[in-house]
Amino acid sequence: MSFSLPDFRRKWSCRGYMSAGAAMVTAAAGLLLLAERAEARKYPAPLDIFNLGAPKPRPTVRPARIPLPKPRPEDAPKASDEGAPQADGKPSPDKPGADKPAEAAPPPEKQASACRLALTEEIAIAPSIPDIRGPGACGGEDLVRLEAIVLPDKRKVTVKPAAILRCTMASALADWVRKDIVPLAASLGSPISDLDNFDSFECRGRNRVAGAMLSEHGKANAIDIRAIKLANGQSIGLTDRATSREVRERVLHSVCARFSTVLGPGSDWYHEDHIHLDLAQRRNDYRICQWNVWDPLPQVAPLLPAERPEEAPPREVAAKPEAKDGAHDGGAETPPAPADKPAAGGNKGRSHQSATKKRR
Repeated sequence: MSFSLPDFRRKWSCRGYMSAGAAMVTAAAGLLLLAERAEARKYPAPLDIFNLGAPKPRPTVRPARIPLPKPRPEDAPKASDEGAPQADGKPSPDKPGADKPAEAAPPPEKQASACRLALTEEIAIAPSIPDIRGPGACGGEDLVRLEAIVLPDKRKVTVKPAAILRCTMASALADWVRKDIVPLAASLGSPISDLDNFDSFECRGRNRVAGAMLSEHGKANAIDIRAIKLANGQSIGLTDRATSREVRERVLHSVCARFSTVLGPGSDWYHEDHIHLDLAQRRNDYRICQWNVWDPLPQVAPLLPAERPEEAPPREVAAKPEAKDGAHDGGAETPPAPADKPAAGGNKGRSHQSATKKRR
């Protein structure tokens, strides 16, 4: 009997059984290894074949060294107990509580301008007011409410009503009254007492025209004046033709020398009854002075009726033609009945008729 290796393999083939057994042994060994690792790290992942759930090593954390404060010197003053919490559990008044929000810190106080420091109570009663931020470009900064102008002899010229102006405009107006209007009023025989303020700050266009350029009134940089009043009660209208021409010309020269814009009668029909003053800034310091000082109106006497000539007949006789007929007859002339009292008898209708003719 011949025996060879190929015949043996062909007759007794166990290759498939050996491969399946080896695979089962390998899988069992893998499962046991995973179970041991999971038990070792206390992480239930027995099926983590690719070792995805293994914890990553962490770097060693070392405690930070916090520097301690230096010991308090012996000569230092003792700490006060003001910052300590109160015994009854209430928060201190200077520290907000947990349920009360902290109050916003007040804004820093604005530093006063040079004009504000110069405009003292010896020159004018003009308290400062907050800045105005109106619509568009209206408003301004460094504003005051000019209530009165203090003269060198301590008398006060009241501004009626009080004007809201920039400090520079209020200062220029006070200098004008103190240096120019006071001597003018003295020449008229009475000191000045009031200044008639027609308009000061108002957010509007020029001449109150819709869509026009912003007026200097909207910038608190202008004032309109109608008259000045004296202590004896006399009112001096700056645009009144009844006022002396010399007085109006003195006012014209004084304001045109101090203000950059002067508008009065003759400039436009908006300024026929007052004068406009402002300190507008223009290129090359350009100034405008438009104010015509008109001559006073002529004094015309009223027309009187001409005197009745002496040879004219009386009015009552001329009004009644029937009286002439009676005179030709030689009868006595009877006086006519009054117009408001009717005559007796048939003269009643005639009296009414004559009265109607006279009214025409």
